[in-house]
Amino acid sequence: MPRPAPGPRLWQLDALRGLALLNMLAYHALYDWVYVFGRPGGWYDITAPGCHVWQQYICWSFLLIAGFSVVFSRSVWRHGAVTLGCAAVLTVVTAVVMPSQAIWFGVLHLTGSALLLTALLRPALDRVPPAAGLAGSAAAFLLLNQLPNGFLGFEGLRLTRLPAALYAGNWFWLGLPDLSRFSSADYFPLLPWVFLFWCGYFLARCLGPGRLAARMGRAPAPLRPLCAVGRHTLLVYMLHQPVIYGALALWFGLAGQG
Repeated sequence: MPRPAPGPRLWQLDALRGLALLNMLAYHALYDWVYVFGRPGGWYDITAPGCHVWQQYICWSFLLIAGFSVVFSRSVWRHGAVTLGCAAVLTVVTAVVMPSQAIWFGVLHLTGSALLLTALLRPALDRVPPAAGLAGSAAAFLLLNQLPNGFLGFEGLRLTRLPAALYAGNWFWLGLPDLSRFSSADYFPLLPWVFLFWCGYFLARCLGPGRLAARMGRAPAPLRPLCAVGRHTLLVYMLHQPVIYGALALWFGLAGQG
């Protein structure tokens, strides 16, 4: 499959990343407010359908965009290794600083793993017709959506319960966790989520990398700040929780002194 030559960025992707990042910042700020500092949350309740949809929208956005962006990348192996390295740092820090909120296989682990897996399988993936790949990946994602919870189906639709023996090995990274002894504050295993990543990959191929490359250029002025945020996704992701936590701690500390 021909890849577009290096050049200007596809600013639309940067803008969508920036929007997803702003949503993530707002979501996590409210999470820390309610569940870390124990303040009243009002409508914000992570068990409520509205918050669940919001959280899923953020994660879906990141994964679809990450998969979509692979067709423009000339260093998928490097991006995957760097992302997975940052994920390992995140695991160590959360396990040491906040053991109850440790992240063992979150969205960053998934993204790094999906990038490396896609780089490894790319010769085979590129032989799959884009429309068939998109349809197959979407079907697999919907069917396996609740695999980590022990059944096949999407969200509340339970098609069949899976044998408990599949989960005895606690292969949490794959999507087969033993939930009696495994927990992760952020959990996105390879199955089903790699298929959503591949939905983005095949969607870009369906649209045509060459045609998309023709839309590269400078973003409209009102969207440039959003694009600037979207160009530094990994850095913002790594720093946002310490910054949010520190800001809230300072806020509550000053409020307590007042």
